[in-house]
Amino acid sequence: MPKTAHKVVVIGHRNPDTDSICSAIAYAELKNKTSSLVCEARRAGRMNQETEFVLKRFGVAPPRMCTDVNPKIRDVDYREMPGIPGSTSLRKAWEIMRDQQIDTLPITSADNELEGIITVKDIATANMDVFDTGVLATSRTTYKNILETLGGTMVVGNENAVCTTGHIRIGTATPEMLENNVEKGDIVILTNRYESQLCAIEKEASLLIICNGAKVGRTIQRIAEETGVAIMTAPCDTYAAGKLMSQCAPISYYMTRDDIMKFTLVTPVADVTRVMAKVRHRYFPILDEDGKYCGMVSRRNIIALRKRRIILVDHNEATQAVEGFDQAEILEIIDHHRIGSLETSGPVYFRNQPVGCTATIITQMYDENGVEIRPQIAGLLLAAILSDTLVFRSPTCTPVDVSAAHRLAKIAGVEIDAFASEMFEAGEKLDGKTPEEVFLQDFKVFMCGDVRFGVAQGSYMTRKNLKAAQQLLAPYLPEACGKQNVEDLYMLLTDVPKEESVVICTGRHAGEMLRSGFEKEPEEDGSWVLPGVISRKKQFIPALMSAYQEL
Repeated sequence: MPKTAHKVVVIGHRNPDTDSICSAIAYAELKNKTSSLVCEARRAGRMNQETEFVLKRFGVAPPRMCTDVNPKIRDVDYREMPGIPGSTSLRKAWEIMRDQQIDTLPITSADNELEGIITVKDIATANMDVFDTGVLATSRTTYKNILETLGGTMVVGNENAVCTTGHIRIGTATPEMLENNVEKGDIVILTNRYESQLCAIEKEASLLIICNGAKVGRTIQRIAEETGVAIMTAPCDTYAAGKLMSQCAPISYYMTRDDIMKFTLVTPVADVTRVMAKVRHRYFPILDEDGKYCGMVSRRNIIALRKRRIILVDHNEATQAVEGFDQAEILEIIDHHRIGSLETSGPVYFRNQPVGCTATIITQMYDENGVEIRPQIAGLLLAAILSDTLVFRSPTCTPVDVSAAHRLAKIAGVEIDAFASEMFEAGEKLDGKTPEEVFLQDFKVFMCGDVRFGVAQGSYMTRKNLKAAQQLLAPYLPEACGKQNVEDLYMLLTDVPKEESVVICTGRHAGEMLRSGFEKEPEEDGSWVLPGVISRKKQFIPALMSAYQEL
């Protein structure tokens, strides 16, 4: 039974900054208003303090975390069939398999705990074991199962009673032979022969099954009630009844209880595929987040997998995209950075403009679609532009960014300079922060040829806070280099009012690249002061790329 499709995930890059988060929120709202898609903004990493301040300032809930869009079992149209109780007869289980065209059934408890599974092979094996005449007692089969399997009627006794002793006997012989074969507690299959019925009762059988729909005399009923012998009638003959008796046993007796191969809703499809290649079963049970049974999955379901659908904002580099993006269906990319290494399996809507912020592009798209920008959304878009353009100081800033910011400020009801000061002050606080938390507030990985390098950036309104960040981060960079699996690592500490950056770095080529790219020498403390360099995208990365290409 197909499930409703997952929402389209609108998501920014790993270690998201304010533009990445705010643009995702704003664009998800725009898509929900202008298309048939159901979109949800998500984030690919932890938010920094600046972004937390912005969302709180405008009363917007943070997007949910999404660090991996690799397909999971929950993305598969698995079979949402209910489990069956362990008391179900083999016959009934087989009928369910036949009607639903499935060869494996889940056995569940009353509260939906998975207790086991039974396959058509298990049922076939049970039917082949014709010499186990004590199976009903051993498996504690209920009279109700026998009645259901034989299509019978209870004449004497309680249908909820359970077989606990004895063997199955076919009583078509003479009463004399019955007397020698029937033992106390046996289940005896009989015809309408009065003498044989009476003999079975005298031998203290536990249950008589009278075949061919024959009526049971009142005298036999009375004697059976007095002696505690149950009686039921069945429309079939003794041969058919004998054949069906083993199918009355509950499936709990034959089911697989231990080492059940099962998956959860968050099991990666890649892991499921590997398991299915090694196991002969065709259907496997699935458990939900609470460990409860919720469905069955087969190879056919995996083949018909629906990929997650995503829209990327504020990035188009494979190294910056959420894990598993290459296994998802990318619908759109909205960005203002250089065109990077990300590839798609088919054509997508790709909007890339040379402006200072992705939020500026999204503001344009609201206007193009004639959608009014709510004050909350205007506040988010404004914060993103001010953050990315360093309040219009960055060389990436364009007149389009400035114009959009002033219009958004009016809608949001804020004064640009005062709001920007609050926002940057919130973002540069180091109280209680670990070096890793500060470093990852705005970190991106880049590739140039075979060289993988990382660049982090922090913006500061006071030199005092900049120096404090430098002292905190400098000892941590070598460790970060290893954690991020990059050859070289750079940390830009940008002095916004002074419009320059202090760079600290580590790695095999880092110092040489800074010399080549900026024709500078390091300071006495090992840092590099780059006057006028405040944009990672437009000033720092292009110079580094040129240096690495020469390398």
